[in-house]
Amino acid sequence: MFKLYPIKPKILSCKIVPAMNAALAKSLIGPNIKYNNGHCSIGLITCDQDDSLYAALDHATKFAKVEVIYAKSFYAGSAHASGPLSGEILGVIAAEDPDHIKAGLAALRNALLEEISFYGIEGREGLSFFPHVIPSIGHYLAAQSGLPLGSALAYLIAPPIESVIALDHALKSANVTLVKYFGPPTETNFGGAYLTGEIDAVEAAARAFTEAIAEVHRHPLL
Repeated sequence: MFKLYPIKPKILSCKIVPAMNAALAKSLIGPNIKYNNGHCSIGLITCDQDDSLYAALDHATKFAKVEVIYAKSFYAGSAHASGPLSGEILGVIAAEDPDHIKAGLAALRNALLEEISFYGIEGREGLSFFPHVIPSIGHYLAAQSGLPLGSALAYLIAPPIESVIALDHALKSANVTLVKYFGPPTETNFGGAYLTGEIDAVEAAARAFTEAIAEVHRHPLL
């Protein structure tokens, strides 16, 4: 038996630029700026958990007229951040109007506070992993995964050896499909995948992923 506990993400900074300079916006978004004659409203956020923020950015696209224009993890993780507000990731959303940005950031922050987090196992100090289930993906993760909008997704991330063993167990335990694999090491030295299927199967895969991680930590050596 094992007991999970949430490792809640911390929002380190969150700012709005109501009308970003056109040249800078073009560098962030690309040449096809379609907002306000070349100008756009921007929301920027940093967090100490990269995968939690990726999931929260997707959540924002379901509740506000925003698009994710930039989201990248930083190398080595939040313990080796470049500054006190850096964390593990910078995410940027864009919209036609600052009010849309405010709505998107509000949805994102609520998701991070209430729904999305890494987890640990009691008695296993230093272990963290991300067995997150999304019943219906938004525009951002639909684009990242290549799946239709509204698909169910298991977003599964763990340290290197745990991620490989647990993904294998998850795929064998539920009727799910491997959509995208993140081989270790990622920028933050983890690994994982997106798995999809019917919601019951996706939830079963996330449970199997968690169970396999717990088993690896019960018996890490042959």
